[in-house]
Parts: sequence; structure tokens; C-alpha cells
Amino acid sequence: MKIYVNKVKESWIIDRVTTEWIQQNENLSTNKIKEADIVWIIAHWVWDKIPKKYLKTKKVVASIYHIDFDNFDEKQEKDFYNLDQYVDQYHVISLKTKLQLSTLTKKEIISIPFWVNQENYFYKNNKTELRKELGFQEKDYLVGSFQRDTEGSDLISPKLIKGPDIFVNIARDIHSKNKNLTIVLAGTRRQYVIKQLEELGIKYKYFEMANLEMLNNLYNVLDLYIVTSRLEGGPQAILESAITKTPLISTDVGVATEILSNESIFQPEFYEKSKPNVEYAFKNADKFKIPQGMREFNKMFNKVYEN
Repeated sequence: MKIYVNKVKESWIIDRVTTEWIQQNENLSTNKIKEADIVWIIAHWVWDKIPKKYLKTKKVVASIYHIDFDNFDEKQEKDFYNLDQYVDQYHVISLKTKLQLSTLTKKEIISIPFWVNQENYFYKNNKTELRKELGFQEKDYLVGSFQRDTEGSDLISPKLIKGPDIFVNIARDIHSKNKNLTIVLAGTRRQYVIKQLEELGIKYKYFEMANLEMLNNLYNVLDLYIVTSRLEGGPQAILESAITKTPLISTDVGVATEILSNESIFQPEFYEKSKPNVEYAFKNADKFKIPQGMREFNKMFNKVYEN
């Protein structure tokens, strides 16, 4: 069995998981689609760049991360059903997305969260030293957010699906009670949140192009990581926070209910009632480490191949 993975160069999560899967499964991977038994469309938004002759003659697994029904227009619907005709198996990374997708297709859907690479993300107990190295003080109350929150079209408008407005509202409330608050940001396109924080006079530090080592260090110095998305596939930050034992609270999106305790999941207007449960989250995330985090994927591919 040989598997071809369609690639997208966006310097973001999908690039990383694609590279990790290929590295861990060299015996199954091929970069020549002609040789493949299975085409894994891991980046479904560029599926139409794959020659149709291969989609017609190979087994096709397509990963779908979330469906924004509020913006699911005629063009998106047409694109989905054009893809659907070639798909043998859908893969999603959360049960929530599985439920969404089941309203659009009769094809089989399997939910498997992406793995987390414990060589990149792991707990460090030298928080005080790390804070000094990164320019933080021991008294600082560090709240993190590592994502994109601004639309790429204008670099001004908030990407509301990610809930940057919710994050700013929570930051404002925390700041009113704790002047030692410092917001720790990473990732590209953070213009919206930065502008809002500056207007509110809330201190922040921005690590725009943080590499994996830096991201791991940032997780490890935080007092709290907050996911404020309105809709998500993962996000991967939930698993990364959990495996680094970073205190985390999240809106009820993606894999949140599969990793976090109920007390760690909040409605935006009642965020202060939530609280992190670090050990609960770590225990649930631990089974997604490499290589065990990839085993369910290989079971899925074997089943598709044998059928």
C-alpha cells in the first residue's frame, strides 16, 4: 500500500502534520501520485489541483476540518459536491465536524484527531528561568494566544470564526482585575488583536515567527492559554497546551470536549466560571503522542485499501 499526500505550502499546521506523517511512515508514503494506491487529500481547499484521472482511479481519503454553514454559499456547496464524487472515505479531526459533515454526504466518516509531536511539545519545569530568557518578570500574569485572527484580505478585519473579539473582551476583563497581565501572542496576522490591546492599554509581547522550540517555551511560561474560537476543527493548540501541561480554557469547539474537562469549557459571557484542569487534559492528550497518535490513521488507510 502506497499513499500520496497532497501538499500545500502555507507554513502552518497542515504543512507540519504532513511532514511528520511522511517522516514516520516512509514505507507507506510516495511523492509520485502515479505509484499511489490511496490519495490523501489532507488540504481539501486545493483538491482541484490534483489531476482528475488519478482521483477516478485511486482510493481517495479527504480530510475536512470544519464547515462554516453561516458562510456555506453556492460556490462552496458546488465545490464540496465536486469533491464528494471522488471520495471513498472522509476523515475529520473532531466529533463535532463529523456531525456537521454527515448532513452533507452519505460517505463514511471517521473522526481521528491529529497527533501531537512530543519531541516538539513537552512540559518543562524551569518556568522561572524560561521567563527570564524571554524577557518576562516573575510577577507577570501571562495569557497566551497562538493563532491567526485577522483576515488575510485586508489585515484589518477580524477573522471572527477565531473569536479575536471574544479574546479581547476577556483580556480587558482580566486586566481590570490584574494589572500584571501580559498577553503573549504568536502566529502571523495578529493585527486585529494587537490594535485592540494597544487601544485598551494592555501590555503584550508578540512572537510573530516563533519556531517550534520557541512555541514550546512560550506554552511552558504561560499562566493560562485561552481558545476563544466560534468554530474549529481542532484547534491543535488544545493538544499542544494539554501535552505541555499549560493551564487551558476553551470555548466549546472542535476537540475541546474530547480533551478537556467540562469545567474547562466556557460560554464567552461566563468565561470566569471556567477553570483549567491540567492533569485531566494531559491524560487525554497523552494517547495522541507519536507513534500511537498515528495508529488510527494507518488503520483507516488499511481499511480503505482492503475495501
